[in-house]
Amino acid sequence: MIRVLVVDDDALALELHSAYVARVPGFEVAGHAAGARAALTALSDPERRVDLVLLDMTMPDGTGLDVARRVRAMGSRVDIIAVTAVRDAATVRAAVSIGVVQYLIKPFAFAAFRERLEAYRAYVDGLDRAAGDATQSEVDALLGTLRTIAAPALPKGLSDETLHAVAERVRTASEAVSSTEVGESEGMSRVTARRYLEHLADVGRVRREPRYGGQGRPEITYAWVRPAHPR
Repeated sequence: MIRVLVVDDDALALELHSAYVARVPGFEVAGHAAGARAALTALSDPERRVDLVLLDMTMPDGTGLDVARRVRAMGSRVDIIAVTAVRDAATVRAAVSIGVVQYLIKPFAFAAFRERLEAYRAYVDGLDRAAGDATQSEVDALLGTLRTIAAPALPKGLSDETLHAVAERVRTASEAVSSTEVGESEGMSRVTARRYLEHLADVGRVRREPRYGGQGRPEITYAWVRPAHPR
């Protein structure tokens, strides 16, 4: 299993990305860090094995680039995938220069995330199979596994910003909510809210729960799926 440390100062992103990791075969969450200092603490813990870091680039107590530089100064060979909304060329160039193996721009759907992790796993598997001096073609093949195709977008008609708002509404609710309740709180129709909620259910972030009351069919509500939190 490839053990992953998820680093992000946004609580929703931290939980969502951890759940995404758990859904990709061959990967498991080694821990969470809600900031730069917490990430460095986790990576300096000799009892915690971490193979891969999903690293946000902007955090209140330090940048992802700062974390990556400190990690390299510590002599760590842990691999890093940047998971961030930052997309300026200078940051991307700096990330590549300190050994970031993938750069995934927020927001994204699970399919994009899975694609990056599967490409990384293929790269690791190729390294494990390599023995002795590699040929040029073997090196090209190894590096080529990290070059992924463009990720599929969200279903037609859905926006990343609204999806995030709907997800946050469900995540922070004290109990399961209906599409009517989400629509009223987020200023959209029940039908539109239901499309977003159904998408979240399809990707495993919420679960459908029947709400019984009165006569007729039960109302479908949606509850946030909270992953287990390793130490």
